Amino acid sequence: MLKSREGQRVPEVTFRTREGGDWEEITSSDIFAGKTVVCFALPGAFTPTCSSTHLPRYDELAGALGAEGVDDVVCFSVNDGFVMEAWKQHQGVRAVRVIADGNGTFAEQMGMLVDKSDLGFGSRSWRYSMLVRDGVIEKMFIEPEQAGDPFVASDADTMLDYLNPNASRPSDVTILSKPGCPHCATAKAMLDERALTYEEIPIAGDVTARSLRAVAGADSVPQVFIDGRRIGGADDLANYLGST
Repeated sequence: MLKSREGQRVPEVTFRTREGGDWEEITSSDIFAGKTVVCFALPGAFTPTCSSTHLPRYDELAGALGAEGVDDVVCFSVNDGFVMEAWKQHQGVRAVRVIADGNGTFAEQMGMLVDKSDLGFGSRSWRYSMLVRDGVIEKMFIEPEQAGDPFVASDADTMLDYLNPNASRPSDVTILSKPGCPHCATAKAMLDERALTYEEIPIAGDVTARSLRAVAGADSVPQVFIDGRRIGGADDLANYLGST
């Protein structure tokens, strides 16, 4: 049975991970000492739920978590440093620190190392999240011990609700763009200036103006959408941001 370690200190281990293309040895103290840290562990880089939801949503909500006093958001997985670094780059992660627990030492000492041999994964971490203040675990959200890969408790929104049930979430922003488009660059610069994170969908190749009209109701780029509402091009975005 997977047990909560609330009220206990995180295990002191040394991680051999990669950051910025270089090998680094990072200790638990380096990560947690003197800081408020939200961390989450998952079964594996490049796997479906981890890539589509778990990591991206923590990256999206890192600013909102920071507004509630969180200094760092950290992701652990029992993968080697090369895999974790490649995954971070592939995902376009901006705010989450990705740490390789290559030998599963941290997961094992947390009591969260599980056998995934049926999937050909060997030993991996169970999925969970926790809030750690100066090395002491205040709260853990552990996924239920069910078959498969349950994901109902360790998500970023649950953690943010724990910190502040009334916390505001960032807007969902998507921009349709084309490579080399100066107006697209202007729109992205405006979003960056407002610290609005966005998903960019490049329109290229055999995508026709007809397809763009069908999706966005317009035949030019950029097309910016915020919380499901089409804002329009760069000038429209400037007007929208100027009124909010």
